[in-house]
Amino acid sequence: MTQITLIDTVPCENLLGEGVQWNHQDGCFWWTDIHSATLYRYHLDTRKISHWDLPEKLGCFAFAKNDSRLLAAFASGFAWFEPQTGALAWIAKPEAHLIGNRSNDGRCDRQGRFWMGTIREQQHTPDQCAALYSLTADGDVHQHLAGLHISNALCWSPDSRKLYHADSPSHAINVYDFDAATGTFSNRQIFAQTEPGVEPDGACVDAQGYVWNAQWGGSRVVRYAPDGAKDFVLPMPVSQATCVAFGGEQLNVLAVTSARIGLSDEALRQQPQAGNLFIFQTDIQGLEESRFG
Repeated sequence: MTQITLIDTVPCENLLGEGVQWNHQDGCFWWTDIHSATLYRYHLDTRKISHWDLPEKLGCFAFAKNDSRLLAAFASGFAWFEPQTGALAWIAKPEAHLIGNRSNDGRCDRQGRFWMGTIREQQHTPDQCAALYSLTADGDVHQHLAGLHISNALCWSPDSRKLYHADSPSHAINVYDFDAATGTFSNRQIFAQTEPGVEPDGACVDAQGYVWNAQWGGSRVVRYAPDGAKDFVLPMPVSQATCVAFGGEQLNVLAVTSARIGLSDEALRQQPQAGNLFIFQTDIQGLEESRFG
């Protein structure tokens, strides 16, 4: 039986906390508050929190193999970003022509490519859709999926043979056969489904190949077995859990971001910790986050 204990709550009150990941080099969890255009860092041992104001909303980011900068997916595209100085170097803006779209969930695959999906924030453009892109170390951008609304839950099996992805309003996490050499995928199948009112959000995979998914509107994080069976449900004290990541020296600490955006005054009274970062001790080991390059 999976053992999980809440050991820390970081009172950051994010509007839309997302994209959490562990940086083993500095012993910190990093994440973004998308709607506040703020980057956060939390040192696990000292419990010190730092934050940086950003030039745009930051959907997701990655650490790089041979660069001290962050590879960032800002609202309008890919860029290198140095948090300490604010220095910004744009790489590509694949949806610059689509007003109302922005970058959303993403991460690196184990071959060093950075993947980013977008979101259609303005609903008055019914024919406009979001998509999923990858960026190689050479700066090449490839579109892989189109016709999306909210790209989310991107992660890979430990052997890189499976890619998981969700278009959140569809209430389904899909699984694909992934070709690690070419960065292409095929053979979509439904991996898991959520009920109406609950949407799959950020996800990660542990060392056993189980998928952890934060579920927006569901007040929970769910661990799915490789065959899609629901293995474990972690109840959350907030309705809008947004993303999950393993960290710590043994990669057995689980961090969960959350959001306050869209909650009524009454809902906020019932869940005053909405928007905080939650940290759990587990008996499960995660996988080290891959780096770009």
